[in-house]
Amino acid sequence: MIELRQLDLSTDCAAQRVIKDEIVTVEFAQAPGELMSLEGPNRYAPGDAIISGSTGERWVVSRERFDPKYLPAEASLAHGEPGAYRNRPTVVLARRMDEPFSIVRSAGGDRLTGVAGDWVMQYAPGDYGVVKAERFAKVYRPAD
Repeated sequence: MIELRQLDLSTDCAAQRVIKDEIVTVEFAQAPGELMSLEGPNRYAPGDAIISGSTGERWVVSRERFDPKYLPAEASLAHGEPGAYRNRPTVVLARRMDEPFSIVRSAGGDRLTGVAGDWVMQYAPGDYGVVKAERFAKVYRPAD
């Protein structure tokens, strides 16, 4: 298994610029805990967003990352209430991996893993994710 460290997809010619388009269901954690996603453990603190994607996967987004990245999907929903949210269309970098790999979500964060065909995502410098191939095909599109 490849262990990815200090990854910078902005300099990787195999990386693509992509945009996610998805409505998700969100609840906000009342107490600290851990959710086991398909890619590995996701620890959360009170107030963090626990997200259920349109394809059934679940993951955690810290509240400081959630607030600027997601908007209520319906006008009647106040930001910060549980319910349906849509991600803001933001370009991120993605690279399809040809063998099993692992990467740390952020400095001191959870270790995520992927298999051949999965995608490593770079949301910002030092901010990573892993997306299964099937999910990537359903919710991401080329940015260019």
